[in-house]
Amino acid sequence: MTDFTWLTPSHWIMVGLLVGFAIAHSGLASLRPKGEKLIGARAYRILFALVSLPLAVTLIIYFIIHRYDGAQLWNLQGVTGMPALVWWLSAISFVFLYPATFNLLEIAAIQKPQVHLYETGIVRITRHPQMVGQVIWCVAHTLWLGTTFTLVTSAGLIAHHLFAVWHGDRRWGARYGEAFAAVKARTSVIPFWAILQGRQTLKLQEFLTPAYVGIAAFVLGFWWVHPYMVSAAQRLNW
Repeated sequence: MTDFTWLTPSHWIMVGLLVGFAIAHSGLASLRPKGEKLIGARAYRILFALVSLPLAVTLIIYFIIHRYDGAQLWNLQGVTGMPALVWWLSAISFVFLYPATFNLLEIAAIQKPQVHLYETGIVRITRHPQMVGQVIWCVAHTLWLGTTFTLVTSAGLIAHHLFAVWHGDRRWGARYGEAFAAVKARTSVIPFWAILQGRQTLKLQEFLTPAYVGIAAFVLGFWWVHPYMVSAAQRLNW
């Protein structure tokens, strides 16, 4: 790969899309306190969604179309058990990725959106479940696809979510002060680390909620719709 012919323009386009999404998403999150004072919590939530969702959808579609671009670094798709491993990792990633969607009425701005400070359920495992879920998703898809394009995409997504760990803690600290400091002392970024250190206790009954049932249903539904989504995206000439 010393001639860099594998470095297709799609690699750079994906980097640009990732940087744009990161700036928009984290930037709007940072401006939330001022924005809510200016236009109100519901209006700011709608603005956030109008900016973030189209960018996210664009990223997903572009990734699907170009996932096999560049050099093929490895091909493990024929390895026994690999399809099941990738699907299980993907399913687990959704368990971590989507606790933020539990307050659906707030996300839809039907109820007034708020910044919540949780210390239950998945947060007992990690204070930043979305970062952990994204890392697991990236590992699964990079293992399966094995291309430089996927590797670049995964590196960018993980970098953004690692930044979001620092950024999120900073915003929580500014908003909640000592209350967040106490939660931070009892939780960890690394999954299960606070539990292993005796600073936190895992309570499985907290996972027996409609929200987690919804995630299970979403995973099953996504498993069914995934081939159709890939097929539809590939029809676009991006």
